[in-house]
Amino acid sequence: MYMAELELILAAPRGYCAGVDRAVETVEQALKLQGAPVYVRKQIVHNLHVVADLETRGAIFVDDVNEVPEGATVVFSAHGVAPTVHEGAAERALDVIDATCPLVTKVHNEAKRYDQRGYQMLLIGHADHEEVVGTMGEAPGAMTLVENAADVRTLPDYPVDTPLAYLTQTTLSVDETSGIIAALKQRYPWIESPDKGDICYATSNRQAAVKELARVTELVLVIGSANSSNSCRLVEVARDAGVDSYLIEDESEIDPTWIGNRTKIGITSGASAPERLVLGVIEWFRTRSDGITISELETVHEDVSFHLPRPIRRALALVDTPSAD
Repeated sequence: MYMAELELILAAPRGYCAGVDRAVETVEQALKLQGAPVYVRKQIVHNLHVVADLETRGAIFVDDVNEVPEGATVVFSAHGVAPTVHEGAAERALDVIDATCPLVTKVHNEAKRYDQRGYQMLLIGHADHEEVVGTMGEAPGAMTLVENAADVRTLPDYPVDTPLAYLTQTTLSVDETSGIIAALKQRYPWIESPDKGDICYATSNRQAAVKELARVTELVLVIGSANSSNSCRLVEVARDAGVDSYLIEDESEIDPTWIGNRTKIGITSGASAPERLVLGVIEWFRTRSDGITISELETVHEDVSFHLPRPIRRALALVDTPSAD
Protein backbone atom coordinates (compact mmCIF):
# COMPACT_ATOMS: atom_id res chain seq x y z
CA MET A 1 0.00 0.00 0.00
CA TYR A 2 1.50 3.28 -1.16
CA MET A 3 0.54 6.49 0.62
CA ALA A 4 0.22 10.12 -0.33
CA GLU A 5 2.49 12.75 1.17
CA LEU A 6 2.35 12.56 4.95
CA GLU A 7 3.04 14.88 7.83
CA LEU A 8 4.64 13.12 10.80
CA ILE A 9 4.43 15.00 14.07
CA LEU A 10 6.63 13.75 16.90
CA ALA A 11 5.66 14.29 20.52
CA ALA A 12 8.23 15.90 22.79
CA PRO A 13 9.04 14.71 25.33
CA ARG A 14 8.97 11.03 24.36
CA GLY A 15 11.08 7.96 24.94
CA TYR A 16 13.61 7.36 27.67
CA CYS A 17 13.05 9.00 31.02
CA ALA A 18 15.87 9.60 33.50
CA GLY A 19 15.07 6.46 35.48
CA VAL A 20 15.15 4.22 32.41
CA ASP A 21 18.31 5.84 31.08
CA ARG A 22 19.96 5.24 34.47
CA ALA A 23 18.85 1.60 34.63
CA VAL A 24 19.99 0.72 31.11
CA GLU A 25 23.34 2.46 31.58
CA THR A 26 23.77 0.61 34.87
CA VAL A 27 23.69 -2.75 33.08
CA GLU A 28 25.89 -1.46 30.26
CA GLN A 29 28.50 -0.16 32.70
CA ALA A 30 28.39 -3.33 34.79
CA LEU A 31 29.15 -5.36 31.67
CA LYS A 32 32.06 -3.07 30.74
CA LEU A 33 33.51 -3.05 34.24
CA GLN A 34 33.04 -6.69 35.19
CA GLY A 35 32.58 -8.48 31.91
CA ALA A 36 29.85 -10.96 31.07
CA PRO A 37 27.78 -12.40 32.48
CA VAL A 38 25.88 -9.87 34.55
CA TYR A 39 22.58 -11.14 35.91
CA VAL A 40 19.48 -8.95 35.92
CA ARG A 41 16.38 -9.76 37.95
CA LYS A 42 13.34 -9.34 35.67
CA GLN A 43 13.45 -7.03 32.64
CA ILE A 44 15.67 -4.07 33.48
CA VAL A 45 12.98 -1.91 31.81
CA HIS A 46 9.82 -3.01 30.03
CA ASN A 47 11.03 -3.02 26.44
CA LEU A 48 11.80 -6.15 24.45
CA HIS A 49 14.34 -4.43 22.19
CA VAL A 50 16.35 -3.10 25.13
CA VAL A 51 16.36 -6.50 26.81
CA ALA A 52 17.38 -8.30 23.61
CA ASP A 53 20.21 -5.84 22.99
CA LEU A 54 21.60 -6.29 26.50
CA GLU A 55 21.34 -10.06 26.16
CA THR A 56 23.62 -9.92 23.11
CA ARG A 57 26.18 -8.11 25.28
CA GLY A 58 26.13 -10.72 28.01
CA ALA A 59 23.29 -9.80 30.35
CA ILE A 60 21.32 -12.78 31.67
CA PHE A 61 17.76 -12.04 32.75
CA VAL A 62 16.25 -14.16 35.50
CA ASP A 63 12.93 -14.17 37.33
CA ASP A 64 14.31 -14.93 40.78
CA VAL A 65 17.56 -14.31 42.64
CA ASN A 66 17.73 -18.05 43.34
CA GLU A 67 18.61 -18.46 39.64
CA VAL A 68 21.77 -16.37 40.10
CA PRO A 69 24.95 -18.27 41.00
CA GLU A 70 26.13 -17.60 44.55
CA GLY A 71 28.47 -14.62 44.77
CA ALA A 72 27.61 -13.35 41.27
CA THR A 73 26.53 -9.81 40.35
CA VAL A 74 22.83 -9.10 40.01
CA VAL A 75 21.16 -5.88 38.94
CA PHE A 76 17.69 -5.07 40.23
CA SER A 77 15.40 -3.50 37.64
CA ALA A 78 14.09 0.06 37.52
CA HIS A 79 10.73 -1.08 38.92
CA GLY A 80 12.01 -1.82 42.41
CA VAL A 81 11.85 -4.94 44.56
CA ALA A 82 10.35 -6.00 47.88
CA PRO A 83 12.56 -6.32 50.97
CA THR A 84 12.30 -10.11 50.70
CA VAL A 85 14.20 -9.95 47.39
CA HIS A 86 17.07 -8.07 49.06
CA GLU A 87 17.05 -10.69 51.81
CA GLY A 88 17.20 -13.52 49.26
CA ALA A 89 20.13 -11.85 47.51
CA ALA A 90 21.99 -11.46 50.79
CA GLU A 91 21.48 -15.13 51.63
CA ARG A 92 23.21 -16.04 48.36
CA ALA A 93 26.00 -13.49 48.94
CA LEU A 94 25.12 -11.76 45.68
CA ASP A 95 26.81 -8.54 44.64
CA VAL A 96 23.71 -6.35 44.28
CA ILE A 97 23.50 -3.28 42.06
CA ASP A 98 20.12 -1.68 42.67
CA ALA A 99 18.91 0.21 39.60
CA THR A 100 15.50 1.05 41.06
CA CYS A 101 14.29 4.40 39.73
CA PRO A 102 14.73 7.03 42.46
CA LEU A 103 11.09 8.04 42.00
CA VAL A 104 10.00 4.47 42.75
CA THR A 105 12.32 4.45 45.76
CA LYS A 106 10.49 7.58 46.94
CA VAL A 107 7.21 5.62 47.01
CA HIS A 108 8.88 2.74 48.88
CA ASN A 109 10.17 5.19 51.47
CA GLU A 110 6.71 6.70 51.87
CA ALA A 111 5.28 3.23 52.44
CA LYS A 112 7.89 2.48 55.10
CA ARG A 113 7.26 5.76 56.90
CA TYR A 114 3.50 5.28 56.93
CA ASP A 115 3.91 1.69 58.10
CA GLN A 116 6.19 2.74 60.95
CA ARG A 117 3.49 5.20 62.06
CA GLY A 118 0.79 2.53 62.06
CA TYR A 119 -1.09 3.63 58.96
CA GLN A 120 -3.27 1.56 56.68
CA MET A 121 -2.35 2.29 53.06
CA LEU A 122 -4.29 2.15 49.83
CA LEU A 123 -2.02 1.67 46.83
CA ILE A 124 -3.46 2.79 43.50
CA GLY A 125 -1.96 0.61 40.79
CA HIS A 126 -2.20 -2.45 38.59
CA ALA A 127 -2.11 -5.93 40.10
CA ASP A 128 1.00 -8.00 39.30
CA HIS A 129 2.94 -5.04 37.90
CA GLU A 130 6.50 -5.38 39.20
CA GLU A 131 6.48 -1.91 40.71
CA VAL A 132 3.28 -2.64 42.62
CA VAL A 133 4.59 -6.00 43.85
CA GLY A 134 7.74 -4.34 45.14
CA THR A 135 5.90 -1.47 46.84
CA MET A 136 3.37 -3.74 48.52
CA GLY A 137 6.24 -5.84 49.81
CA GLU A 138 7.30 -2.94 52.03
CA ALA A 139 4.17 -3.32 54.19
CA PRO A 140 2.16 -6.35 53.03
CA GLY A 141 -0.01 -6.41 56.14
CA ALA A 142 -0.93 -2.74 55.96
CA MET A 143 -1.49 -2.13 52.23
CA THR A 144 -4.50 -2.77 50.00
CA LEU A 145 -4.44 -2.48 46.21
CA VAL A 146 -6.97 -0.22 44.47
CA GLU A 147 -7.08 -0.67 40.69
CA ASN A 148 -10.03 1.56 39.76
CA ALA A 149 -12.74 3.78 41.20
CA ALA A 150 -15.15 0.84 41.46
CA ASP A 151 -12.74 -0.86 43.88
CA VAL A 152 -13.20 2.01 46.33
CA ARG A 153 -16.76 0.89 47.03
CA THR A 154 -15.53 -2.56 48.14
CA LEU A 155 -12.93 -1.26 50.62
CA PRO A 156 -13.44 -1.67 54.38
CA ASP A 157 -15.43 0.83 56.40
CA TYR A 158 -12.43 2.23 58.23
CA PRO A 159 -13.36 4.12 61.42
CA VAL A 160 -12.63 7.85 61.20
CA ASP A 161 -9.80 7.51 63.73
CA THR A 162 -7.95 5.02 61.50
CA PRO A 163 -4.65 6.46 60.24
CA LEU A 164 -5.12 6.15 56.47
CA ALA A 165 -3.06 7.21 53.45
CA TYR A 166 -2.87 6.49 49.73
CA LEU A 167 0.09 5.94 47.41
CA THR A 168 0.21 5.43 43.65
CA GLN A 169 2.17 3.48 41.08
CA THR A 170 4.40 5.96 39.26
CA THR A 171 3.33 5.10 35.69
CA LEU A 172 -0.45 5.46 35.84
CA SER A 173 -2.84 7.58 33.80
CA VAL A 174 -2.94 11.01 35.43
CA ASP A 175 -6.62 11.50 34.61
CA GLU A 176 -7.74 8.04 35.74
CA THR A 177 -5.76 8.28 38.95
CA SER A 178 -7.28 11.65 39.82
CA GLY A 179 -10.73 10.04 39.60
CA ILE A 180 -9.70 7.24 41.96
CA ILE A 181 -8.19 9.73 44.41
CA ALA A 182 -11.41 11.77 44.34
CA ALA A 183 -13.40 8.63 45.15
CA LEU A 184 -11.06 7.80 48.04
CA LYS A 185 -11.33 11.31 49.47
CA GLN A 186 -15.10 11.22 49.19
CA ARG A 187 -15.30 7.95 51.11
CA TYR A 188 -12.50 8.72 53.56
CA PRO A 189 -12.30 12.53 53.95
CA TRP A 190 -9.40 12.25 56.39
CA ILE A 191 -7.18 10.17 54.12
CA GLU A 192 -3.64 11.52 53.77
CA SER A 193 -1.66 11.89 50.58
CA PRO A 194 2.09 12.01 49.95
CA ASP A 195 3.68 15.45 50.22
CA LYS A 196 4.23 15.31 46.48
CA GLY A 197 2.31 13.20 43.98
CA ASP A 198 3.72 9.77 43.20
CA ILE A 199 3.10 9.76 39.43
CA CYS A 200 6.49 10.55 37.96
CA TYR A 201 7.31 13.66 35.97
CA ALA A 202 8.02 11.64 32.82
CA THR A 203 4.66 9.88 32.91
CA SER A 204 2.83 13.18 33.38
CA ASN A 205 4.85 14.97 30.70
CA ARG A 206 4.41 12.24 28.10
CA GLN A 207 0.67 12.06 28.68
CA ALA A 208 0.36 15.85 28.38
CA ALA A 209 2.36 15.72 25.15
CA VAL A 210 0.05 13.05 23.71
CA LYS A 211 -3.01 15.16 24.53
CA GLU A 212 -1.53 18.02 22.50
CA LEU A 213 -0.52 15.62 19.74
CA ALA A 214 -4.08 14.31 19.53
CA ARG A 215 -5.36 17.84 18.88
CA VAL A 216 -3.43 18.17 15.63
CA THR A 217 -3.24 14.62 14.24
CA GLU A 218 -5.60 11.97 12.91
CA LEU A 219 -3.78 8.93 14.25
CA VAL A 220 -1.29 8.42 17.08
CA LEU A 221 1.22 5.57 17.09
CA VAL A 222 2.78 4.76 20.45
CA ILE A 223 6.05 2.83 20.36
CA GLY A 224 6.49 0.56 23.36
CA SER A 225 6.11 -2.96 24.67
CA ALA A 226 2.77 -4.40 25.75
CA ASN A 227 3.99 -4.88 29.33
CA SER A 228 5.03 -1.24 29.59
CA SER A 229 2.41 0.43 31.77
CA ASN A 230 3.30 3.97 30.77
CA SER A 231 3.20 3.07 27.06
CA CYS A 232 -0.24 1.49 27.38
CA ARG A 233 -1.47 4.59 29.21
CA LEU A 234 -0.32 6.79 26.30
CA VAL A 235 -2.58 4.83 23.94
CA GLU A 236 -5.48 5.30 26.34
CA VAL A 237 -4.81 9.03 26.66
CA ALA A 238 -4.79 9.47 22.88
CA ARG A 239 -8.01 7.51 22.45
CA ASP A 240 -9.68 9.42 25.27
CA ALA A 241 -8.72 12.60 23.40
CA GLY A 242 -10.64 11.38 20.38
CA VAL A 243 -8.11 9.94 17.95
CA ASP A 244 -7.33 6.38 16.95
CA SER A 245 -4.17 5.11 18.58
CA TYR A 246 -2.20 1.88 18.49
CA LEU A 247 0.68 0.43 20.49
CA ILE A 248 3.49 -0.97 18.37
CA GLU A 249 6.70 -2.71 19.36
CA ASP A 250 8.44 -1.31 16.28
CA GLU A 251 7.76 -0.47 12.64
CA SER A 252 7.12 -4.12 11.76
CA GLU A 253 3.79 -3.95 13.60
CA ILE A 254 2.35 -1.01 11.67
CA ASP A 255 -0.78 -1.97 9.75
CA PRO A 256 -1.02 0.17 6.60
CA THR A 257 -4.82 0.03 6.79
CA TRP A 258 -4.63 2.19 9.94
CA ILE A 259 -3.39 5.04 7.78
CA GLY A 260 -6.12 5.03 5.14
CA ASN A 261 -6.48 8.54 3.77
CA ARG A 262 -5.06 10.19 6.87
CA THR A 263 -2.22 12.59 6.25
CA LYS A 264 -1.26 13.78 9.75
CA ILE A 265 0.26 11.04 11.87
CA GLY A 266 1.39 11.51 15.45
CA ILE A 267 4.28 9.46 16.81
CA THR A 268 5.43 9.05 20.39
CA SER A 269 7.21 6.44 22.47
CA GLY A 270 6.96 5.16 26.00
CA ALA A 271 9.51 5.97 28.67
CA SER A 272 11.36 2.68 28.13
CA ALA A 273 11.53 2.81 24.32
CA PRO A 274 14.85 3.87 22.73
CA GLU A 275 14.85 6.63 20.13
CA ARG A 276 16.17 4.30 17.43
CA LEU A 277 12.70 2.72 17.31
CA VAL A 278 11.20 6.11 16.47
CA LEU A 279 13.71 6.46 13.66
CA GLY A 280 12.68 3.04 12.36
CA VAL A 281 9.02 4.11 12.24
CA ILE A 282 9.94 7.30 10.40
CA GLU A 283 11.89 5.28 7.83
CA TRP A 284 8.90 2.93 7.40
CA PHE A 285 6.77 5.89 6.35
CA ARG A 286 9.55 7.36 4.21
CA THR A 287 9.76 4.26 2.02
CA ARG A 288 5.99 3.91 1.61
CA SER A 289 4.81 7.40 0.72
CA ASP A 290 5.25 10.14 -1.84
CA GLY A 291 7.19 12.04 0.78
CA ILE A 292 7.08 13.01 4.43
CA THR A 293 7.53 16.16 6.42
CA ILE A 294 8.63 15.83 10.02
CA SER A 295 7.99 18.26 12.84
CA GLU A 296 8.18 18.10 16.60
CA LEU A 297 5.50 19.27 19.01
CA GLU A 298 7.23 20.15 22.27
CA THR A 299 5.07 20.73 25.33
CA VAL A 300 7.79 20.80 27.98
CA HIS A 301 11.56 20.55 28.03
CA GLU A 302 13.01 17.80 30.20
CA ASP A 303 16.49 18.04 31.69
CA VAL A 304 16.20 15.57 34.58
CA SER A 305 19.03 13.14 35.23
CA PHE A 306 19.85 10.70 38.03
CA HIS A 307 23.22 9.54 39.36
CA LEU A 308 24.19 5.97 38.58
CA PRO A 309 23.94 3.51 41.52
CA ARG A 310 26.75 3.92 44.03
CA PRO A 311 28.56 0.62 43.22
CA ILE A 312 28.86 1.68 39.58
CA ARG A 313 30.05 5.18 40.50
CA ARG A 314 32.68 3.75 42.83
CA ALA A 315 33.92 1.30 40.20
CA LEU A 316 34.11 4.03 37.56
CA ALA A 317 36.05 6.26 39.95
CA LEU A 318 38.62 3.50 40.49
CA VAL A 319 39.00 3.05 36.73
CA ASP A 320 39.49 6.78 36.25
CA THR A 321 42.02 7.09 39.09
CA PRO A 322 45.61 6.80 37.82
CA SER A 323 47.62 4.09 39.52
CA ALA A 324 50.54 5.23 41.69
CA ASP A 325 53.71 3.58 40.39
